[in-house]
Amino acid sequence: MRSTRATAAVERLNARSTDVRYSMVRTAEELFYLTQNAGFEAPIRLSEALELDAFVRFVNAYGPQKPKRISKLDVAFEKQLQKKD
Repeated sequence: MRSTRATAAVERLNARSTDVRYSMVRTAEELFYLTQNAGFEAPIRLSEALELDAFVRFVNAYGPQKPKRISKLDVAFEKQLQKKD
């Protein structure tokens, strides 16, 4: 199914944001858009209808971002680069 990548992107977004739940809607034209669940009210539409790749990029950039993991070796390498300048 084509929407597997889109579904995984929305699941990652829901894992990053704890207070708000998101879902996706797939149209008959094979386009996707992101919605925010609003309880008993109608969902809030957050994006226009996008193709799969554009939708995944949009969802990955939306909401809180997960901080990048940095190892001790990365920190030491950055220090060495700064010393050369």
